[in-house]
Amino acid sequence: MTPASTLSEPLDERKFVVALARGFDLLRAFKPGETMLGNRDFVERTGLPKATVNRLAYTLTVLGYLRLDETLGKYALDAGVLSLGFALLSGTDTLELARPHMRAFAREVGAAVSLGCRDGLDMIYLDTIRSETALTLGLAPGSKLSMLTSSMGRAYLAVQPADVRAALLAELRKAAGKSGAALVADAGKEIAAFATERCCYSFRAWHDDVNAVAVPFREPREGRWLVLSCSGPASSMGEELFRDKVAPRLKALARRLGDAG
Repeated sequence: MTPASTLSEPLDERKFVVALARGFDLLRAFKPGETMLGNRDFVERTGLPKATVNRLAYTLTVLGYLRLDETLGKYALDAGVLSLGFALLSGTDTLELARPHMRAFAREVGAAVSLGCRDGLDMIYLDTIRSETALTLGLAPGSKLSMLTSSMGRAYLAVQPADVRAALLAELRKAAGKSGAALVADAGKEIAAFATERCCYSFRAWHDDVNAVAVPFREPREGRWLVLSCSGPASSMGEELFRDKVAPRLKALARRLGDAG
């Protein structure tokens, strides 16, 4: 991941601290469900030299963001990362406001409702609430989704300025490798349709048995874009249900929480 890929504005190299960005690249190398990574993993996932990885890992360990298991020779995320995440979640007023509405929505529709934001070239769940009566996704806060194939990512891209969106799509195409062009083309159809639909869909694109719809809105206090999504099993929740029942309700909820554009 290049430093610029996580930014929404042009990079000011005079102010940008490369060493700090590289340290965060190490922390971002962990994927959901992974508990331990070694130096080789860090090198492969960040593209940084081994010597640089060694120094960064040591520094992050001293500061309490990584913990070294000397027996395995691998690192785990430590409490410092948890404290940052807790500070984010506890400081998000919109999340507290949204939870009771999301809970009621999940019960009414019989699906999973999630709130997320951008994290580099992915979307990350801030919270998710599952229906108690239907089989729904088990993704938890902190889980990441592809910006290209998820309805949440497509909705985020749809409300970005044209130049920012173009730069992100170029990064995403490059990161996806051989399948990048096709994925960008599929996402582009949903992004273009946003002008009239005011939401974005993902029908079996992120997962073979998952349908979803997402609606972006601008957080009132901080002005950042957040995204509400609703997802459920494609085998029991078809496209027509999402278009006719789920999407209108999700749009209404987004309007309650902020400026849906």
